[in-house]
Amino acid sequence: MRFLTAIVQLPLVRQVVGTKIRTPEDVLHTCEDIASLAQESFHVLAVDAKNRLIGRCMATLGVVDSCLIHPREVFRGAIMKNASAIVLVHNHPSGDSTPSAEDVRITRQLIEAGKVLDIKVLDHVILTPPSGDEKKGKCCSLREEGLCTF
Repeated sequence: MRFLTAIVQLPLVRQVVGTKIRTPEDVLHTCEDIASLAQESFHVLAVDAKNRLIGRCMATLGVVDSCLIHPREVFRGAIMKNASAIVLVHNHPSGDSTPSAEDVRITRQLIEAGKVLDIKVLDHVILTPPSGDEKKGKCCSLREEGLCTF
């Protein structure tokens, strides 16, 4: 018996290209679809020189409390989109937006990789699902928390 496989590529999310990404709340609005996922998902927002969104890609999909990140996957989409900068985004299904030591470590590593590639890492935003009667989740910016030097 022979089986054929059909590969269909569909966008994972609908993105509004041209949206200005200035604040963590802009990132939350752009990526609110991943805030409530049951497992960690790490996304990269590629922006042009004026911080307008030119692309979004999922770099990796993890498990309930972690995801494996490598600079190669993070910067691949940004290079293909000819991005000037990127914003890192991932979710914490636990509902606690506090960055882990690993979140800080990988962010610092990606900032250094971006310097080599001349693609600036603007921020790393952690999203959490809405709780109770909230309509939107919460976010935590490593830039605003002063945890990394961007």
